[in-house]
Amino acid sequence: MRLASVLPRYDDHHLALAAQCGVDDIVVRYPGSSPGSLRKLRRLVERHGMRVGAVEGYLPMERLRLGLPGADEDRAAMIELINRMGEERVPVLAYHFMASSDWVRTRSDALERGGAFVTEFDLKAGEHPLRLAGHTGPVNETAVSAETLWRNLEAFLRVLVPVAERNGVCLAMHPDDPPLPQFRGNGCIMNSVADFERLVRLNSSRANAICFCQGTFAAMGVDIPTTIRRLGPHIRYVHFRDVRGTASHFVETFHDNGPTDMVAAMRAYREIGFEGSMRPDHVPQLAGEEDGDPGYTMQGRLFAYGYIRGLMQATAGNLR
Repeated sequence: MRLASVLPRYDDHHLALAAQCGVDDIVVRYPGSSPGSLRKLRRLVERHGMRVGAVEGYLPMERLRLGLPGADEDRAAMIELINRMGEERVPVLAYHFMASSDWVRTRSDALERGGAFVTEFDLKAGEHPLRLAGHTGPVNETAVSAETLWRNLEAFLRVLVPVAERNGVCLAMHPDDPPLPQFRGNGCIMNSVADFERLVRLNSSRANAICFCQGTFAAMGVDIPTTIRRLGPHIRYVHFRDVRGTASHFVETFHDNGPTDMVAAMRAYREIGFEGSMRPDHVPQLAGEEDGDPGYTMQGRLFAYGYIRGLMQATAGNLR
């Protein structure tokens, strides 16, 4: 397994901190359409002894997901991105199929251990402004059905999977966050284990895979180690995190302070032979970071690095 991370900023300071804490892979956001942008990021990361392990977030595919005018332009942009990832030897493209958002929260100042801030989602607070994270495209005016999303996903895979195969890239689907069957009038299609089993049946290629976001699967109410084993052959990328609550109301936790047995989860990854990138996600904001981007500040990430590395080392060669 390879410890991975996104960073608040991709500069020498934050890259040095990650390298000093034992991070192997850096996860970068969509680098834009400028030629050489991904290569520039790769070279910066490699100067610190790490590699770019994945591209994730802010992808130009909202119209493609929703079937809106301009979908062909999005498709072309995604093909170009995957081609550039192949050139730069970046192995994973993480994406989602949630309409008009990436992940959604209703609070960013819920309290965790010691007064640290964490994000919270409460469906009953839906009348209040919602945090729509990672959203770059148009918000659809007309509700999109689950059937339409499944149809658009199948078309997406039909075109993009062969491109990914040629470039040695894996397309890793992230679950809907929150994992609800319907949200803001739109259908949702990635909110259960059965949905992910349907996903991998749509296309049998190894390039069609799963981003196993532990916190979102935990909000589904499933047993995490059991589900890791169930989906094991298709898990190619991991968000190692936890939440307390249900799909309709949950809060983030410190990695060592949630309901999931994280030791058992790490053992399950060992059992399925997972060797890919695993990153902490949605970390608590620690003292002095209150003005940072909720879930993506740095100090809580440093704590998470040590915790995850400890679990990796403790379970290496030990599957009891």
